[in-house]
Amino acid sequence: MEEYKEQLTERLLQKNDQITYDQALTWVELLWEDFEATYAKAGHEYAGAEMTLKVVTQLIDNYGERLHDFVAKNPKYRHLLQGKNEI
Repeated sequence: MEEYKEQLTERLLQKNDQITYDQALTWVELLWEDFEATYAKAGHEYAGAEMTLKVVTQLIDNYGERLHDFVAKNPKYRHLLQGKNEI
């Protein structure tokens, strides 16, 4: 799973040059955990890391270049994504 997260982090960094490596990794972890939790709450059986990889990859491909704008509109997440290079 860590290998998948590393792949996704690199993919996000290619899509968005406004964020740092640490911020990209945080985004990947948030998206990963959010999908798995939402999927489970909906009553679905765990579909495996490959399914989560597919969904998070689609999210990054569709929204990755604009993820840094999310913090500006949703300050409650700022503390999770702040780093040396503040978003």
